[in-house]
Amino acid sequence: MSNHEIPGGAGSSKMHDSARLHVTGEADYVDDLLAPALTLYAAFGVSQYAHARVTTLDLERVRQSPGVVSVVTAHDIPGENLISFIQADEPVFASTHVECVGQPLYAVAAQSFQQARAAVNCARVEYDPLVPVLTVEQALADDSFVLPSKRLSRGNATQALESATHHLEGQLKVGGQEHFYFESQVALAIPNNDGGICIHSATQYPSHIQQAVARVLGLKRISDVTVMCRRMGGAFGGKETQSTLFACVAALLAANTGQAVKCRLTRQEDMVMTGKRHDFMALYQVGFDDEGRIEGYRVELSSRCGMSADLSGFINDRAMLHSDNCYFLPHVTINSHRCKTNTVSNTAFRGFGAPQGIWVMEQIIDEIARYLGQDPLDIRKRNFYEPGQRDTTPYGMRVEDRLLHEIVSRLETDARYRERRAEIEDFNRHSPILKRGLALTPVKYGIAFTQTHLNQAGALVHVYIDGSVYLNHGGTEMGQGLYTKVAQVVAEELQIDIGRITISAADTSKVPNASATAASVGADLNGKAAQAAARTIKIRLIEFAAKHFHIRPEEVVFSNNRVLLGSQHISFQDLVALAYQERISLSATGFYRTPEIEFDRSNFTGRPFLYFSYGAAVSEVAIDTLTGESTLLRVDILHDCGRSLNPAIDRGQIEGAFLQGAGWLTMEELIWNDAGVLQTNTSSSYKIPACRDCPVHFNVELLETAPNRTDSVFSSKAVGEPPFMLAISVFQAIKDAIAAAGNLCRRPQLDAPATPERILKAIQDIRST
Repeated sequence: MSNHEIPGGAGSSKMHDSARLHVTGEADYVDDLLAPALTLYAAFGVSQYAHARVTTLDLERVRQSPGVVSVVTAHDIPGENLISFIQADEPVFASTHVECVGQPLYAVAAQSFQQARAAVNCARVEYDPLVPVLTVEQALADDSFVLPSKRLSRGNATQALESATHHLEGQLKVGGQEHFYFESQVALAIPNNDGGICIHSATQYPSHIQQAVARVLGLKRISDVTVMCRRMGGAFGGKETQSTLFACVAALLAANTGQAVKCRLTRQEDMVMTGKRHDFMALYQVGFDDEGRIEGYRVELSSRCGMSADLSGFINDRAMLHSDNCYFLPHVTINSHRCKTNTVSNTAFRGFGAPQGIWVMEQIIDEIARYLGQDPLDIRKRNFYEPGQRDTTPYGMRVEDRLLHEIVSRLETDARYRERRAEIEDFNRHSPILKRGLALTPVKYGIAFTQTHLNQAGALVHVYIDGSVYLNHGGTEMGQGLYTKVAQVVAEELQIDIGRITISAADTSKVPNASATAASVGADLNGKAAQAAARTIKIRLIEFAAKHFHIRPEEVVFSNNRVLLGSQHISFQDLVALAYQERISLSATGFYRTPEIEFDRSNFTGRPFLYFSYGAAVSEVAIDTLTGESTLLRVDILHDCGRSLNPAIDRGQIEGAFLQGAGWLTMEELIWNDAGVLQTNTSSSYKIPACRDCPVHFNVELLETAPNRTDSVFSSKAVGEPPFMLAISVFQAIKDAIAAAGNLCRRPQLDAPATPERILKAIQDIRST
């Protein structure tokens, strides 16, 4: 970044570009857009069985229902009946066979939402029920998988386990999570006169929707489909591939009727029809020495993927790649099983598999500590990556810095970890009912898409003769502040006030083939692409100014809305106007591809990530041993954002990610009955953190002494996902409090989420042994 203060430039705590609109309720989302006259409204008829053959599908009464204009099934699709991202295993509509409750069988377009929803209930559907596979255990027993199992291995784990001084083994389970974005899935499809179609979709991945719609409609040119998205009301990964179905069905009905069609789900429909975070089961063996250093580790990671692969392959891969977290594992074998079940296809969610892999490792560290009767923090520190022979991950990527040591050491001191540990022990000795727990956990998170070709981005920048700037790029805004950050990058590069920049919606007709806004790389990729476009225009202006004013190019310096020309200066606006008069191009595209990364997925070796982001959190909790309720008392976080592009936005991302992670591990529970019906399918039965669940004291600091060593945008680091894993400290603190209710050296058996029922059961178990 420059030494000049630019209003809203990179590094400043610029307010989110839509903040005022958000808090006043004036922000336009897809459902708020002015729809064309005669717009129709879609609804779905879905399977009521988890696994069955469809023997009868009679839609005559549906077609005769009031207001119905069109009814479509698999037979009405002119192209391919397919919405899958990788494998050809998920249709738009099921026809002869259903594989989960909520799988679409048909869709209706009617003159109102109410008419459409009433009509779908008029169908006569008969089934021949089949036995569903609903759990990971069932899938393993039946050899039911959506993808082949994979292995990541280094050294000889079997031999290391046999020779280790100490040995532990066990089973761990961590639940899934509903995205619960405020805006449900929604798409508006508008056909045009030349056979093409424009779709406004709440999506993280406009290019994928563009390709899928063209395929479903049988269009010869992908370019006949335009997908736009100005903003989403939250996404968290749930609108990366899951939005595809609803855009495709809206497009199909629009093409069928020649009228615009809006498809919008209710909250209950959304929860039933869309995928969640994968729940995992882990069977582990670990060998370690008297100091708690891990010598051998073997784990079987099995996840519930649902009826189709969706993104499960990449999610489970990342779980494997993060199974080390911050710890050197000299001998390790990780086997990953991607289980096919008759539940909705699970999908991307903040962290993308890494939280599950890291959670398992942190439980094992805690088990080792309690087995040895030592503080878990000491065991963590002894297992950290170190320079020299202990600096390489199981997949062969070097951990080249010591930021983790600095962060943990500083947080341990600033949060008074040791002193509070003693105070809590004293409190617990004198408190028979309320017990407190404390934990410090770290995170090391790899930044990049593990599917290497996705690490690319494009941007478009126009400069107008009044000095104003139009900015477009392939990233999508879901509340995370991406559009603000990328605008700050352009403002910094051109040294102009951010108020001069117009931010525009993601649009496949302006920036083609864009990757999803995911994997925490939205600012890394799109910021670099926008910077490249702005720099191209800047270089043209420098060359023009040097020639026009008869000075050397190095004497042309952009600074705080002005351009220094040797001993003179001119305003940015005036230079642009002069350049226009001389026919200098004031428009440019920018492109960026992440350097240095390469990953061989066949043997799990290489450098899948450009860099690592680090952080640590100390959490203190209290539990009521009579009710099992837990309260989050205090949280201290120190997180590595490199040289932050926007400290205010980054701090908000850290706080939000942490609370969402705490919800996953303490209260958010997905429950299916024996028929495969999701029971927690409304806000009354599925609970997310609210105001009273926030910590009483919440201290968040950014590590400001460590700019990114890699060539990231202005030395910043990604922030969207890494802080999510810091909430593991809450779960560990709850286990610490449970241990205080019995024998501190006992190892509480607690699966996630740590609901009051599970906490009570763990207390009973630890007191009875």
